[in-house]
Amino acid sequence: MVSLVDTAVSALASLASASASEGSSGGGGLVTAFQQGGPAMYVNLSMLAIVVTIVIERTVFQLAKYRVNSREFFAQIRKLVHANNLDRAIKLCEAGNGAYPILQLVKSGLAVANRGPDEIDSQLSEKAAELKPEVEKRIGSLWSMANIATLIGLLGTVFGLIRTFGAVSNPNMPASERQQKLAQGISEAMVNTAFGLFIAVTCMITHLLLNTNAKKIQHDIDATQERIFNLLAIQRGGQG
Repeated sequence: MVSLVDTAVSALASLASASASEGSSGGGGLVTAFQQGGPAMYVNLSMLAIVVTIVIERTVFQLAKYRVNSREFFAQIRKLVHANNLDRAIKLCEAGNGAYPILQLVKSGLAVANRGPDEIDSQLSEKAAELKPEVEKRIGSLWSMANIATLIGLLGTVFGLIRTFGAVSNPNMPASERQQKLAQGISEAMVNTAFGLFIAVTCMITHLLLNTNAKKIQHDIDATQERIFNLLAIQRGGQG
């Protein structure tokens, strides 16, 4: 038992010195890590590619689709509605070619502005219910991917340790080769753990940022729905 601990300490020391020499050389460290990490590293690399794709797609969606200043836009709509110029207001909503969900919501209310409040409320609620799921689409999957990446990293760690102790338990293996096998196994285990945790932390941070922004957008949808309903209901009441 004591000899095994001494061997492990020696292996860790040689691993640390090898890592330091790789870092000082300025290259090959990442490639070496993947070579040492085994198959689980490539599985997690695929997971990281999926995570990056989701984060980029959701970020572009939120920034591109919801860059409309809803308060400023609604002020223009209010002026047109008070002037009873609904056609002009609808054309203003169509200026974005349906690319902006907030404009779609306002247009859906303006399209039934001449009907009763119940019809207006029903139309706005239906459109808002259609838009809200798109805002948080795929964001929740980041949390699940954080757990999956962690488990894949731990699985690679366990496989690395199994192979390591299976190799060093051979009594006929020379001490120098045993030390090398132990260093490789420990390296494989630690690299898998570190990479899995890196992906998990990335998923959690991006989930927090994207989810927070999605909640703000959904709140903006609710506020716009309430404002356009009140505006159209008051306008209709004034005409009546």
